Amino acid sequence: MRRLEGGRDSLGSLFAPWAGGRGVWAGWLSYELGRELAGGVGTSGTLAELHRVDPSAGAVEIRGDQSRLCLGTPLRSGMGREGYLAAVEQGLEYIRAGDVYQVNLAHRLGGRFRGSAEALYAALVEGARPRHGLGVVSMLGGGMGRAVLSLSPELFLSFDAGTRRIVTRPMKGTRPGDGDEAELLGATKDRAELAMIVDLMRNDLGRVCEFGSVRVETAREIERHGVGRGAVLQATATVGGVVREGVGTAEILGATFPPGSVTGAPKIRAMEIIRELEGFGRGPYCGCVGTFADDGSFELGVAIRTVVIEGPVCGETGEFVDAEISYCVGAGIVADSDPESEWRETLDKARVLEPVFHIDAE
Repeated sequence: MRRLEGGRDSLGSLFAPWAGGRGVWAGWLSYELGRELAGGVGTSGTLAELHRVDPSAGAVEIRGDQSRLCLGTPLRSGMGREGYLAAVEQGLEYIRAGDVYQVNLAHRLGGRFRGSAEALYAALVEGARPRHGLGVVSMLGGGMGRAVLSLSPELFLSFDAGTRRIVTRPMKGTRPGDGDEAELLGATKDRAELAMIVDLMRNDLGRVCEFGSVRVETAREIERHGVGRGAVLQATATVGGVVREGVGTAEILGATFPPGSVTGAPKIRAMEIIRELEGFGRGPYCGCVGTFADDGSFELGVAIRTVVIEGPVCGETGEFVDAEISYCVGAGIVADSDPESEWRETLDKARVLEPVFHIDAE
């Protein structure tokens, strides 16, 4: 296992290939790594965690004994509805003042959990069916553990080291799965929101790609993700390019991380506003999850729809005992955002948890 802690080690060493290997590292990068890459100070805690996996083993079936799934308290928002509405209003003030064009604001649903993280992930994957999901359970020492269980539908970056081709597929605009695709396709606010992030991602990729190679391959299309109550409609774009020779993983991430779809534009100012208004460290949420191959290729999902569990673990069973569980949900705020609608959008994104958890929305 490789970990990157705040203020220690180098990003380059994190992605160094295994000597003589043809394997893969799988894991997650924290949103707060973005502050480190931007030259910020005061970052602490784990910024990244990667585990060695054997790609020749093939796909791993996600299993979980539902009898080992013992839930604790309902999940409640740390901000609550009124707090989130106030944060959105303040975000709108920054937009009107010209500080940013868009800012992604989240709130955190939290509660207590005991039981099997593997069983929980199996139960959630059944409905979410994530295209870029990943589950990582780690022992931290001292009888403590951490689980990062991502149900991400969104591709952050896919890079093929052989062809040097890189692709990103940002998402902006969400409706419940039983909503009207035509309504989302024609929604002016959501269209503008995605267009801003597409421009941001084009600029980010342009910093590491061959001149003239960055293209918007699909400006906007509607996708359906998941089944049942947790299903959602998403507006998605596709942007691709060709990375310059000699540019490696650390340089690509330095130019693009964290994902623009979960920050806003301009990115650095949006991140400053997020830090001010949210009042909590995002951790793995809104970072990324995925795999890094020894040949330099990688595929990363945006770590949205991601459950994080931290707390004491039973040494005999490996299950969590009265651990803290969190699940963050956010929405992109633009000039014509309605705070109440943005609040409802965050709850739509939390519905994927409803087969397992009770959510106290207020």
